[in-house]
Amino acid sequence: MNLENATQENLKFMLDELAEQLSVVNREVMQPEDYDLDKFDDIKFMYDMVKQRGQLSPSETQAFIDELRSVRKS
Repeated sequence: MNLENATQENLKFMLDELAEQLSVVNREVMQPEDYDLDKFDDIKFMYDMVKQRGQLSPSETQAFIDELRSVRKS
């Protein structure tokens, strides 16, 4: 899968993967329709960082979830 293209399918894939990696209980914050494709690069950056880091501390996990909330549609 080529995640370089800003598509709804790629956005959904990354959000699903982030939800798994971050062990998000409330998946409502990870619904792809709640994010604009304009924010694709921001989400891709977060996705790449989480994938690169692997295991995250609880405070890092919370920081990533907070950042995802900040790029959601208003």
